[in-house]
Amino acid sequence: MIWRAFPLHPETPEEGRTLEALFHGRMIDIQAMMRRLRQVAAEEKLPFGERTMTFNSRGAQELSKWAEAEGRGEAFHRAVFHAYFAEGRNIARWEVLSEICRSVGLDEASAAAVLEKRTYAEAVDRDGYRSHKLGIRAVPALLYRNRLLVGAQPFEKMAAFINAPAAAW
Repeated sequence: MIWRAFPLHPETPEEGRTLEALFHGRMIDIQAMMRRLRQVAAEEKLPFGERTMTFNSRGAQELSKWAEAEGRGEAFHRAVFHAYFAEGRNIARWEVLSEICRSVGLDEASAAAVLEKRTYAEAVDRDGYRSHKLGIRAVPALLYRNRLLVGAQPFEKMAAFINAPAAAW
């Protein structure tokens, strides 16, 4: 599996935004959306807490590219997912990112240098550009054989998507 960075809400400030502010004026039932996400997470046995905020993930995305280069990508992705979705932590904050790095065996000083020098900024930008060209506007998104499945889906639906002949989609 190849992870791609996707700048969903790059305008989100470091302190984050409430979900109400994020979706203001968009006629979205936040409670229903969160119930659906909790249901899918429970079905897939994924941790999912009570989220009320969204946070800027750009730094985490840049560090994820570095973590992949260091052979710790999968562990880093899982730790960021848990911090954000299960614990509701602000992954834009250095304190949170440094703790995540430490927890998966990545050197904090090296991580700080990666962020300071923006070492992987171009790689994240490339991923965002590629996603935009493919028409991806939401996450998660699964691209397989030039077909796209968007949104949190049960395992069975993802398996059917991967195993179906191309003409079926």
